[in-house]
Amino acid sequence: MVAAKKDKLNGDSLGTGRRKSSVARVRIRSGSGEIIINKKPMNEFFVNENDRKQIREVVEAGGERKDIDIIINVKGGGTTGQSGACRMGIARALVSYDGETFGTMRDGGFLTRDARMKERKKPGLHGARRGTQFSKR
Repeated sequence: MVAAKKDKLNGDSLGTGRRKSSVARVRIRSGSGEIIINKKPMNEFFVNENDRKQIREVVEAGGERKDIDIIINVKGGGTTGQSGACRMGIARALVSYDGETFGTMRDGGFLTRDARMKERKKPGLHGARRGTQFSKR
């Protein structure tokens, strides 16, 4: 089971999520049930419906709670990587907030880190794998 991380000052439940080159730091505290990402509402920050759906998926799996606020600080990467990082961070923070959700989060695959990253460019090539064009003459 994942160790519960709590803020020492105000008792917020903490979780960190990573995806591609994005990192999301998530806090869960008692409140009115809103999700704030980089000081903006979720619908304003993630314009794409798929990104919003990824986050809603985790919240619904953890039991739709109207008594908690989710505050996320995310940076790095693009919108898809950021939504994936938020998804993992929320799952970890929910487990820290309520240990009984661990089984559901694990079975849903929300606690698994997606290790796929962009491959680095190699010297002598145009990209990670693309070589120079062959010239017959």
